[in-house]
Amino acid sequence: MSDAAHPFDLAVRLAAAGEGAYAGRTHPAYANQVGPFGGVIAATLLNAALSHPARLGDPLALTVNYAAPIADGDFRVSAVPARSNRSTQHWSMALLRDDEVLTTATAVFAQRRDTWTATDAGFPQVPDWTALERTAPAKVAAWTSRYSLRFARGGDLTATPAQENADSTSLVWVQDDPPRPLDFLSLAAICDVFYPRIFIRRPVFVPAGTVSMTVYFHADAALLAAQGDAPVLGVARASHFGKGYHDQVAEIWSRDGLLLATSHQIVYFKE
Repeated sequence: MSDAAHPFDLAVRLAAAGEGAYAGRTHPAYANQVGPFGGVIAATLLNAALSHPARLGDPLALTVNYAAPIADGDFRVSAVPARSNRSTQHWSMALLRDDEVLTTATAVFAQRRDTWTATDAGFPQVPDWTALERTAPAKVAAWTSRYSLRFARGGDLTATPAQENADSTSLVWVQDDPPRPLDFLSLAAICDVFYPRIFIRRPVFVPAGTVSMTVYFHADAALLAAQGDAPVLGVARASHFGKGYHDQVAEIWSRDGLLLATSHQIVYFKE
């Protein structure tokens, strides 16, 4: 891949380094306050399984556990198929540096087939992408420059109201910057673009970070390819805050109202 490639593809790029082993490197375009943006780390681990010659089917579920901060520089990713069944294939992945495990992950791939289909979740009423202004990137997090984020609700981190907000819901249109066709890797990363819910519920900045994230892919490769580089709508909220942790429930919708993925996180925060 040439240096003219999209920054996201450069950030998740892996080079084969032996059986089930890959070499990667952090990318400054996706830096966060501490280490890389968690979404690009999730996509990198998924890319290891996607790139493995034994891979069968498409991603169905991905769980990433952020065990330790990742400093800038080279790292290694391992990807091992744990079991292959008739319809699903189970994977174990890890990101390491100097044999120290920094991130672990599991994934399930599936051979999808046509079945009865229904969506109980509802596409929210929200202004179209074109009716909203892009939110300015956060200076302390380079990765926010790599997404055009247009919030319809729950995205103003500059406000300092005198009291807590009634809930932690965010509605935001998301598009890679520069635009990039949607695929499983970029969809996994987009599931992590939401600010910690505590920043929205109580607009006070505190140390916070994702401990574990799970993504469920509801779209197959053909449906993702049909999206092209169109923006997607992200919806996120928390269910509970307490004892130093809060959860996050998220949905990613296509512009025409198709549910592409859902995501769940547990997030650490400190007061």
